[in-house]
Amino acid sequence: MSVLAIDAGTTGVTAVVVSPQGQIVAKGYQEFAQHFPRPGWVEHAPEEIWQATLEATKEVLTKVDAAELTAIGITNQRETIVLWDRETLGSPRRAIVWQDRRTADICTRLRDAGHEDRVSELTGLRLDPYFSGTKLMWLAEHEPHTWALVQSGRYAVGTVDSYLIARMTRGTWHVTDVSNASRTLLFDLEAGDWSDELCQLFGVPRDALPDLVPSWGEVAATEPSVFMGLSLPIAGIAGDQQSALFGQTCFDEGDSKCTYGTGSFILANTGTTVQRSEAGLLSTAAWRSPDGVLTYANEGAIFVTGAAVQWLRDGLQIVGNAAETAAVAASVPDTDGVVFVPALTGLGAPHWDPHARGMIIGITRGTTRAHIVRATLEAIAFEVRDVLETMPEIASLKVDGGAAANDLLCQFQADQVGLPVERPQIVETTALGAAFLAGLGTGVWESTDALRETWALDRRFEPVGERDAADHAHARWRDAVERSKGWAV
Repeated sequence: MSVLAIDAGTTGVTAVVVSPQGQIVAKGYQEFAQHFPRPGWVEHAPEEIWQATLEATKEVLTKVDAAELTAIGITNQRETIVLWDRETLGSPRRAIVWQDRRTADICTRLRDAGHEDRVSELTGLRLDPYFSGTKLMWLAEHEPHTWALVQSGRYAVGTVDSYLIARMTRGTWHVTDVSNASRTLLFDLEAGDWSDELCQLFGVPRDALPDLVPSWGEVAATEPSVFMGLSLPIAGIAGDQQSALFGQTCFDEGDSKCTYGTGSFILANTGTTVQRSEAGLLSTAAWRSPDGVLTYANEGAIFVTGAAVQWLRDGLQIVGNAAETAAVAASVPDTDGVVFVPALTGLGAPHWDPHARGMIIGITRGTTRAHIVRATLEAIAFEVRDVLETMPEIASLKVDGGAAANDLLCQFQADQVGLPVERPQIVETTALGAAFLAGLGTGVWESTDALRETWALDRRFEPVGERDAADHAHARWRDAVERSKGWAV
């Protein structure tokens, strides 16, 4: 009666098996390559994502009995767009990743033409390269031969969940759920369906898009010959941040969480009502039940947090791994005046500047790698505070994701926002949410109340120190942010 969850993230694929008690009993992981063909461009090879999915699943199946598995849940990086051949399932080009900034000029063009207000009204989003619609416009304009095969029906278009389901089912199913669809700029948030008006605006044939299915319930079935010999229902689908919201059991209006991943994402459940924000937050679909009820959320999307730590490791090579950052940062009492704005792919909420670029300021002869590492962790907390200050007041902040295991970061976050930070025993709540959805869809759990009972607190970080000191540090950060804006214009 266990559930297999596939979490296809931005830098790797995690496979976990979750027991009926809500515990992760086995885990597999496989990284895949990041491709940066030009400054500001980020791509993934779909085949490499698929192979990483197979490898992570293979690893987890060495630790559990496949006969115990009941269903599969899938969660994924959301706005990344994939094209594939409906017959061969091969991809004609690399996927354009959510972090990619190549469509900034297209966004400006659409904005100058007066489309932003209408797009925002329909989608709850904004014209930013982050979202999928402008990526598809770019493909149509720059790769017309490829796009002609989309228009003819040969190539399918979808987010990573759709692509993986196509691969797992040998091309039988082309589906997605509302949480992924609502990030494409092609989905009417109030109507809960693809929008003909938006498809026309962005030049995307509706027939190329996946069918919309509930976020839980049996929607497809894997083909054993192509997916590790497994014949299982695919019974849960959600974009990674909505999946983490579900995994944190944020089922009631007002419940919120912050996931520290490649980026950081603060989501608050707004119930069955779309709540609009004038302060840079997005309105998005959270999930849709099998009976058609659509739950919404407000979201603050921060593009680079964990990716900044990855850059310290792979780019600057000043840390060996992410776990090392806590000890390195703690080796100095403060940053000695160094501030890092990790706008490596522009700024998301609440600033929304695709032309911003990363900046380290305050460097002196006395600056060491420890100061830069500490400034990186502090930047994550500052970015989260920026978003929380635009949201309704909350009593505490539930955190998850890989960096939530970092005690120094959690404590600094509590100090910055002046609120308790609550870390659950299971911080991999993105994968957990996918398992919960699939298990809910196949009867492993009878209700969301049963899922709530599985949540357990690991540690609660109370704010310490003077508010004046926290506010001064944050003001200095905001000054640095302003200096980073508009750099790549």
